[in-house]
Amino acid sequence: MTLLRTRFEGVVTTLDQLRAIVGGEPSVRAANKVKPTLDHHHRSIVAASPFVLIGTANADGQCDVSPKGDAPGFVRVLDDRTLAIPDRPGNKRIDGWQNVLTNPHVGLLFIVPGKEETLRVNGRAQIVTDPELRQAMAVEGNVPPLAIVVEVEECFVHCAKAFKRSGLWDQARWPDISGIAGMAEIMRDQTQPDCPLEEVDQAIQASYSKLY
Repeated sequence: MTLLRTRFEGVVTTLDQLRAIVGGEPSVRAANKVKPTLDHHHRSIVAASPFVLIGTANADGQCDVSPKGDAPGFVRVLDDRTLAIPDRPGNKRIDGWQNVLTNPHVGLLFIVPGKEETLRVNGRAQIVTDPELRQAMAVEGNVPPLAIVVEVEECFVHCAKAFKRSGLWDQARWPDISGIAGMAEIMRDQTQPDCPLEEVDQAIQASYSKLY
């Protein structure tokens, strides 16, 4: 394995080093919570989740994490080993889906607003155009052009420590975002610096008006 160049001291390169730093092996409870199939607890989280992050990598290992969101339950549990995710209109970059074509391994992170625990699912994905499946995931008469079907290999509920530390659902702890530019200004500055800001904003708002 070729190591990355780094300006830092103390680069960890072995599992033994890593275990020594984090303090040994996981507890029996943490180790045994990983399951090969979706049980009723996992299903309840999927059913309540309006938001999932999908991690993919191409054949060369270049990674992508893409957010997907819709009404709670938009990700369908087909059986205890299979999930289906509809593809809604987006920016047409299809970064993650291109990755799936060369490397089917995916990681999913399901988030439920107000709940600090999350559901992690790892498995293998395929892109399908099955008419019956797509029709079942139609919204407002709009049938998704494709679906991502994930064969579950392992799944488990992740503890709440990250959410508790971040205070993600505690509005009193939310940061001041006034210093972050709006999407129109960001896109204008990064892609079309000579384009009027109003024109960029109108294009973005038009795209937001077509969610399905």
